[in-house]
Amino acid sequence: MARKQKEITADTLPLVAIDLGSDSVRALAARRIENAENKDLFHILGVEQSRKFPNAIERGVVAQTSNTGYMISEVLRLLANRIGVNSLPTAFVTIGGRSMRIVHVSSKRDQIHPRPVSKQLLEDMTRECKRKIEQRYPEIIVLGLVPAYYVLDGQEQEQAPKEDQAVVMVEAHFIAFYGKRELDDQLQKSFDQAGRSIESAFLRPEALLSAFACVDGDEVLQHGCAVLDFGAQTTTLTVFKRTTYLFNIVLPQGGLHITRAIAQQGISEPTAEKLKCKYGFASPSQVERNLRLSINDSVNGEIIFTSASLAGIIEQKLEEILSPLMQEFAKYEDRIETLYITGGGSMLNGLDAFVQQHTKVKVLYGAHDTLLDTTTDAKYFEPGYSSLVGAILLGSDYRAEHRGEPVKKSKWVDRLKDGTLKIFLDDEY
Repeated sequence: MARKQKEITADTLPLVAIDLGSDSVRALAARRIENAENKDLFHILGVEQSRKFPNAIERGVVAQTSNTGYMISEVLRLLANRIGVNSLPTAFVTIGGRSMRIVHVSSKRDQIHPRPVSKQLLEDMTRECKRKIEQRYPEIIVLGLVPAYYVLDGQEQEQAPKEDQAVVMVEAHFIAFYGKRELDDQLQKSFDQAGRSIESAFLRPEALLSAFACVDGDEVLQHGCAVLDFGAQTTTLTVFKRTTYLFNIVLPQGGLHITRAIAQQGISEPTAEKLKCKYGFASPSQVERNLRLSINDSVNGEIIFTSASLAGIIEQKLEEILSPLMQEFAKYEDRIETLYITGGGSMLNGLDAFVQQHTKVKVLYGAHDTLLDTTTDAKYFEPGYSSLVGAILLGSDYRAEHRGEPVKKSKWVDRLKDGTLKIFLDDEY
């Protein structure tokens, strides 16, 4: 007699977050640490990365589902081996990319008589707002709805209605993040082909803001802040105040384009990347020692750089990438206090000082250090890991709300199961 397999629940597994980068897929596993102060604190168990198919993801959007699925499967298999578990069947994932935009949307209800605003009513209003957008624009999908504010009997408030708050007229206002439907479809197909499931998906700006707010306190959100997410192929600027996203824009350029500008001087991209990371500065004015850099190229022979000339190339490209963003950002400067810099490309020497020259608000590197325990490897405190740690933070909250629920099976597994059943139940067989 076959032994009944014990159903796996998500809360028995490590917290796992996946980042679909422009040139790789990364997966991070962590566990939440219970501590006396009841603060969010995590221990990173391990990180793995796959660069098997660098063109499978372009500017934050899956371009090749089978290759992306392979990399997802590979990093989760390697990560499971590293942390000593049999399998990691599910993961949290952040969503961003070049096609993501925001729009304001609202729903209104007349309850006829004063009564509490139920959770069910708010969920219905949320679904209505999602339908409004997707029915009007069939080619797009709502990636997330973030509550902005509520109007209860004509009185505006930021917090969700309390259970004992009886009102007649209810208005719920949301910020909707949306993108091309292919973004969601390709993401789902990639996880299906990896034989894994998405436990929950989070907006990348939300994951970053959640991490930074935990470190600097909720007052940073009350006073208003922005996040400049400087990636390899995209740069995203998001402006946030209290509970409202004021602005979001994604430009299809990032750190990789700086590397390519350096490579145009006659060297390979890998060599250009090493030069940028080791000797590069955001501006020639930041160079203290003007070193002479000699590069032996197999095609062009010896190529000579100086630290100042290298910084000049970088500065020119940075101006091209960031100027349009900072011009838009200037419209919101009077409403916020802090601009956070984050993302893999943000480690460029002097980037914070370069950005500070273009704005009057305080510029800081986004930090998530207080979310990690003291035994964590120092490299995981770098800005390039902020989105993964933010996803772990949101994932921990998600697990708490869905405690005891079974792990979701991937759609690919469900289709395989259904097809097998059809073979055995079909009259022809």
